[in-house]
Amino acid sequence: MDSLEPSRTRVLLEGRPGAGKTTVARRLAGVLVDANLSVGGFTTREIREGTRRVGFAIEVLGGGEGVLAHVKLPGPPRVGKYGVDLAAFEELAIPALSAGGDVMIVDELGRMELASERFRQVVWELLEAPISLVATIQARPDTFTDALKRRPEVELLRVTQENRERLPRELGKRFGQG
Repeated sequence: MDSLEPSRTRVLLEGRPGAGKTTVARRLAGVLVDANLSVGGFTTREIREGTRRVGFAIEVLGGGEGVLAHVKLPGPPRVGKYGVDLAAFEELAIPALSAGGDVMIVDELGRMELASERFRQVVWELLEAPISLVATIQARPDTFTDALKRRPEVELLRVTQENRERLPRELGKRFGQG
């Protein structure tokens, strides 16, 4: 393998809500861009009205965003109190994951996102592609993510409040960043 080419690494960042998975994903994207690697994919963020969480947004790395889920959306599907807009999610997520690059970041493989069959298919295809993948996943059992965890090329890292600050730099080193 050419020493300038990043290794094809597959990492799943697992953790409980609030552990810092999205923080690690966002910071890792910055570390990789600073190392002149092309990074694709998306992250998610909470939508808040005051102190109340009312939904979730998807933000495409490199630009573009939309509403993934909101208390005012009817669904289906519904995840807890949130209606999920699968069409809007697929319109942003699928192209973001199909654009190519050295490293793909997927935040997250959670119940809302996994409600999309198309999304699950694209994620599975990414594991076969000649790129590196870092994805955040919830700690709860799920048929799809459990199958990903069993793949021999996948490394599972638990994100905690104790390690979330150092993980972006440590992971960045695996992709050729100094």
